[in-house]
Amino acid sequence: MLTRRTLLAAGASVLLPHRLWANTSLTLGALQIDTLSDGNLVLPKSFVFAGDAPAGAAEILTQYGLTGETLEPPCNVTLVRDGTNTILLDVGAGPDFMPTAGDLPDALDALGVAPDEITHVVFTHAHPDHIWGLLDDFDDPMFPEATHMIGKAEFDYWMNPETVNTIDTGRTTFAVGAKRRLEAVEDMIETFDDGAEILPGIAARASYGHTPGHMSFHINSGSNNAMILGDAIVNHHLAFARPDWQAGSDQNPEMGVTTRLGLLDQLTSEQMTLIGFHLPGGGVGRAEKDGDGYRFVEGI
Repeated sequence: MLTRRTLLAAGASVLLPHRLWANTSLTLGALQIDTLSDGNLVLPKSFVFAGDAPAGAAEILTQYGLTGETLEPPCNVTLVRDGTNTILLDVGAGPDFMPTAGDLPDALDALGVAPDEITHVVFTHAHPDHIWGLLDDFDDPMFPEATHMIGKAEFDYWMNPETVNTIDTGRTTFAVGAKRRLEAVEDMIETFDDGAEILPGIAARASYGHTPGHMSFHINSGSNNAMILGDAIVNHHLAFARPDWQAGSDQNPEMGVTTRLGLLDQLTSEQMTLIGFHLPGGGVGRAEKDGDGYRFVEGI
């Protein structure tokens, strides 16, 4: 299993030619997996907590060099190619969420993958940084040849017209934006349930809590395994060191804790490669036990 980290220089068609896009690649059996940077988010530090910061949180963040008032988590979109299918797991934020994100089209271009070459788009969940890149500047599907796939519980939640009235007021735009985009590609969407093998070697694993229908994906190729986490483990510091603490980014923080603990137990006991949307180093690494908690180890 080989991992490499490269930087893809922007091509002539890229609007911001000074940017570089991180590309982490690994071979998993017969699969070629690349993580491509969609940029990063800029969030208040308080966003990682559900309520007040627990005692000891500042010390943990300081250990990771996070001493300011904001956090800038990377956004890693995963591309899987098996020789037949070209699969994107999530599509990034597009141009309308944050100015620091929305770089996926240029990253794909630098890798030499055209949007109409994508055969499948698979969503972990429908938060803006994962789904707002679904439409282009003319509100047409960005990946017109792709089958779009999302967990049924997640699809039903965001398509429910009452969600905009029941979701936390700080996430009202999330609900409006998700529904508009899902409606735009509704005739291209297939839904699935927990445990379904949605594509050869890719099985859905329910990881609810961050959103009501959040899915992770277990990838298997021969004797090789990896878990694409989405936002089920949303950062490399507190979520690993203290997975029992509730996270402010989870819509159901209590359920998020249960999911995180279960995933970390599985990842460590099976020594499985993980890919996280907001983890450093392109998101690729593994989890190790560290005292009463865990730590993220970048790379393979």
